[in-house]
Parts: sequence; structure tokens; C-alpha cells
Amino acid sequence: MDRGIGRSVRLFRAFLVEQTEPEVFYGALARDSCELLGELTTLDGARVLDVGAGPVEFAHAFRAAGATYVPIDHDSAVPSVRDGGVVATAEALPFADGSVDVVFSSNLWEHVRRPEHAADEMVRVVRPGGLVFLSYTNWLSPWGGHETSPWHWLGGERAARRYTRKQGHPPKNTVDRTLFRVSVAQGLRWAQQHPDVEVLVARPRYLPDAARHVLRVPGLREIVTWNLLLILRRR
Repeated sequence: MDRGIGRSVRLFRAFLVEQTEPEVFYGALARDSCELLGELTTLDGARVLDVGAGPVEFAHAFRAAGATYVPIDHDSAVPSVRDGGVVATAEALPFADGSVDVVFSSNLWEHVRRPEHAADEMVRVVRPGGLVFLSYTNWLSPWGGHETSPWHWLGGERAARRYTRKQGHPPKNTVDRTLFRVSVAQGLRWAQQHPDVEVLVARPRYLPDAARHVLRVPGLREIVTWNLLLILRRR
């Protein structure tokens, strides 16, 4: 399926109400994610592990597709974990080697101190022939500072201070504590060098498929990509 500008417009419109109507954005993103995975594997009957789960919309979408959906997060209070999930960290997944068909991780990488180690864990638990769906927001993207964006371009600490002055409370995401300065190059390097995976998809997640070519341009890709999508097959 060729994902064009119409899809991108729909996702960005949904993104505009993420803070006020999160179910709209995460519902659209969950459906889009299932459609993309459905082009590469059969979700019906698959065991899907969602690493860094949060919004319950992903649980609804995967279960509607027939998957056995297992959410995992370090926070027991997140909605998807309250609904039959597992409390653990991404850097030490409590699952056996090769025990799941699909590992899904959406916007977790920028929130873990050792992202490559967490990604290694995802590869470990997926079976040979299974898929790892890894997507994250890189630091230099327009949304890299999350709620402090785009002021993070002037420095993460400065952006946090500005947010605190304006909002009367500190941001949820604290730079170098719960939000880390990951790059597009970092994810591509990890995927291309990992001996146990084949890269099936590498492109900006929200942009049209043709935008994948921007990943060839160092520097520019860090600004334009916005959110890197990698889909890998375990060898």
C-alpha cells in the first residue's frame, strides 16, 4: 500500500488534538499501525507484545484484529496495563527468547536511558521470522521536546524553565531523566548493525512513503523525519 499525503494530513489533524482529545489521535495511530503491520504479517492469532504501552486505543485495535495483545509498561497506572498488562522495564523484558510473534513499541525509545539495550531485548523475545515495530520521536524533530517543543531547539533545560513559567508547573517529560536526546542516525545505525534482524521498513512514520529518501541525508533527516519508523524481521 502506498501511503500518500492524504494519510499524513489525517494523522497530523488528529495530532493537533492529542492533548485535548487523546483518544482521537491514539485511535487513528493505532488503526494505522495495525494496517501497516497487516501488510507484512497476519495479526489474527498472533501474540503481540506492546513495550511501553500506554493508551488503551492500541489494545482495542490489536484485539479487534484478532491478536493476543500483551501490554507492558513500568507504570502500573497506565490504562492498557490496568487492563491485563505486565509491569516491567523495557530493558529487562520478563519473557523467554523467541516467545512472541510481534513486538510493538511506539514512542518509547526516547524515554529510556539505554535505548539500544531496550531494542536488543525486543529482538530477543520475538521469534525467528517475527517482526519488531519500533517507532520514536527524535530529539531534533519539531516535537522532540514533547510538550516543551519547539523551544527545545534552544536547549532542553531552557525549554523546561520556559514551560514551567508559562504553565505554573514543570513539564511531564524532563530532559536527561525521562526524555533523552535520541537521533535518527542512532536508530538507523543500531538496526543496520544488528546481526539478528533484517530491515523491512525505514522511513518517517507520519510522512508519505516517498519521504523515506530523506533518511539518506544526514542533518536534514534529523529535522524532517519527525518520528522514525523501523520494522524489522528477526532472522
